Amino acid sequence: MFYLAKTPSWLIKLYGGGVWRLLNSEKIIYLTFDDGPHPEITRFVLSELDKYQAKATFFCIGKNVSLYPEVYKDILEKGHAVGNHTYHHLNGWKTGTADYVTDVLHARQYIHSALFRPPYGRSTRRQRETLSKLAEPFHEIMWTVLSGDFDKRISPQKCYKNVVNNVVDGSIVVFHDSEKAYERLRYSLPKVLEYFANQGYQFHKISTEIIEK
Repeated sequence: MFYLAKTPSWLIKLYGGGVWRLLNSEKIIYLTFDDGPHPEITRFVLSELDKYQAKATFFCIGKNVSLYPEVYKDILEKGHAVGNHTYHHLNGWKTGTADYVTDVLHARQYIHSALFRPPYGRSTRRQRETLSKLAEPFHEIMWTVLSGDFDKRISPQKCYKNVVNNVVDGSIVVFHDSEKAYERLRYSLPKVLEYFANQGYQFHKISTEIIEK
C-alpha cells in the first residue's frame, strides 16, 4: 500500500479537480473523519473534539448511517459538518459511472450534504464531472495531509508525526473513525489536538460557504 502523507502539488494538478486545501489568513485546520459513523469510535472522536471546542467534518458511509442513526444525529447536534462517502464505500476505479453515481445518490437519502469524498480517494474524471453537474451538485473534498491511521503497518507515533510534520495553515487532514484505524486514531488524535491548540490553531468544519468564497 503506497500513499503520501502530504499531497504534492503535481498530484493535485494530475487529478484535475477537488478541494485539497482551504487557504485563509488565519491559523485554521480542517480535521476530517472518514468511514463512520461507528457507535464507539465516533463517540470517542466527538468527546476528544469537545475538549478543544473543535469542529470537524465527518464523511459518512451511507450504510453506516442507516445502521447507527443516533450516532449520526450526535455528530450533527454537536455542530459538526457531514459529507457523503458513498453508500457502500465504493472504489471508483473499479465501478462504472452509472453504478457509482447511483450509490452516491443512495447515500444522499441518509446524508444531507453537498460535500463528497471518494473512498480511497479514487474516482474517475467522468464520475467527478457527473456528480458536479447534478441538479444538486457535489463539492469533492480531498486532503492536504493523510494521517495514515488506516495503515496497520505504521505505529501510532508515526501516525501522529505524519500530521504534525506536514500540516500548514488551511490544511485538510484525514483520520478515520473506523475499527481498522482505531489503535492509531486513539493515540494520535488527542495529541494532534493538544499540539495544534498550543500552537494557537483553531479547528473548523468545512462548509459550502467556505468553498465558494
